[in-house]
Amino acid sequence: MLKFSPILLAILYALVMYRFSTWRTGRELDARSTELADPRLKRLTDRMAAALNLDRIRVNIYEIDPVNGLAAPDGRIFITRGFYRKYQNGEVSAEELASVIAHEMGHVALGHSRRRMIDFSGQNALRTAIIVLLNRFLPGVGLMVANAVTSLLAAKLSRSDEYEADAYAAALLTKANIGVAPQKSLFHKLEALTQSRAGAAPAWLLSHPKTEERIAAIEALEARWTPVT
Repeated sequence: MLKFSPILLAILYALVMYRFSTWRTGRELDARSTELADPRLKRLTDRMAAALNLDRIRVNIYEIDPVNGLAAPDGRIFITRGFYRKYQNGEVSAEELASVIAHEMGHVALGHSRRRMIDFSGQNALRTAIIVLLNRFLPGVGLMVANAVTSLLAAKLSRSDEYEADAYAAALLTKANIGVAPQKSLFHKLEALTQSRAGAAPAWLLSHPKTEERIAAIEALEARWTPVT
């Protein structure tokens, strides 16, 4: 039993961290966000709500500067102040911002938001377990291997989630008669932002699939949905 104590402790640590991370995230978002009130965006979110048979879609502004959108584990949708400012300045259209909202709704609907928190805790537990086991035989190597394994796992899970959320958003935007053109044009703009900052990727692009691959996946869906004349 003593041999497995470190692994059991790692699992217990993961559970505690999951609870703590969920609580801390909710508290942070409560303290630094307000409901978005924008008539033009509301017209678009109302169209998406009607497509989903919902009364409305509530969107919140998270008061931080980085350009990002996020879905909280409790199902709330957030756009950062930095992203909203891009829209106010005319750098991002209302339809493009609506595509971000649709994407984050995909994360919620598909269970990614809650699962990511669990995955993060689980990866910490896996990392701890690998370090403990390998350090018994190869002292000092455990940390390197653990970091590499958990980084690869996190990246793979993240990319899979992004493709799924993109597909959900594409379907919702199509059903709401907004279309996927804003979704694709926004990807091009985010890539331009990356290049203009000497390779410093915006937060929304970190751990995401390549832009051209995401656009190709959406276009493949378009081709399937477009009737042959």
